This record gives sequence, structure tokens and C-alpha cells, in this order.
Amino acid sequence: MEKIENLSRDDLLKLIDVYAKNWLAHDGCWFLAAEEQYGMDTAMELDTKSWERFAVSEARRIMKAFDIPADGGLEALEKAFSYRLYAAINKQEIEWVNDKTMIFRMIECRVQKTRRQKGLPDFPCKSVGIVEFTQFAKTVDARIRTRCIACPPDKAEGFYCGWEFTLDTSGGENENGG
Repeated sequence: MEKIENLSRDDLLKLIDVYAKNWLAHDGCWFLAAEEQYGMDTAMELDTKSWERFAVSEARRIMKAFDIPADGGLEALEKAFSYRLYAAINKQEIEWVNDKTMIFRMIECRVQKTRRQKGLPDFPCKSVGIVEFTQFAKTVDARIRTRCIACPPDKAEGFYCGWEFTLDTSGGENENGG
């Protein structure tokens, strides 16, 4: 058995891709099992709770591994986004509006793209996304406020979901409740 630390760069990149796809597949399998057992409403409620916890954990681990400073503002958030598992399998973009506002867009979403190819409606992930992106951002810096621009079931042109992040130095609350 070959050790991970002996893999070539190309094989390590392939492994990251496999790990990210496996993680996403597990998330989907878990959700389907919850939906089959408890129904859609309860599955969504459980999914939201799960992402609320996971987003914090993921942000903390990324920050520690890549020396991203706590309270590092939107620059820290941009860097942390580049290390999320999503970044390995989904096409993302970031647009800086000004020094206190950044927009994140998921240009390609593996989940939604697959659903569309199968003729299925988009997965309505907005309620979960609000919790996920808010928790991730505020873990990086509690001053960051999150606003959903669009996320399924919303229709968006040229992207699957979009989020606005604003550095708030006044101490206000997130529009989305976080």
C-alpha cells in the first residue's frame, strides 16, 4: 500500500478530488436516508443543524491548518473559501465590491448540475445555505455579515448561488439572523 506522503503532486490532486466527491456523496446519502425515514421537512431541519455545526468546524480547521488569523476580515474569508471542500469540486468566484464588501458566487454546483442533468428540480438549499455560509463567515470573523443574493429555489442567471459578505465594524446583526 502506497503512503499518501509518497504520492506525486498529480496523484495528490486526484486524491483531493476523490475525497471531496466522496464527502459530497456521503452528505447526499445521509440526507436521502433522513428524508426516507422522517420526511422532507425533518430532513431539512436535521440538515440545517448538521451544516450549522460542520461550517464552524470546517472554518476552524482551515484557519488552523493555513494560519488564517481570527478576525482577519474579508481577506481571511476569501482565503478560507479557497480551502473548502467545495472549492475542489465546484467552480467558484469572488468579486470585491469595495474594501468592506465581497460577493461569492457558486458558478458550478455539482449537486444542482447533476440534478438538472437528471431532469430533477433544483434542491432547495437556501435555508441550509443561509445557516452554512453565515456560520462559516462569522467563525472566520464575527464582524462579517452575510446576505443571500440568490440560492435555490431562487433562480439566478450565470450562477447557482450568490452571497454577499460585508465587514461590519458597527456591531450589527446578520440580515439572515446570525
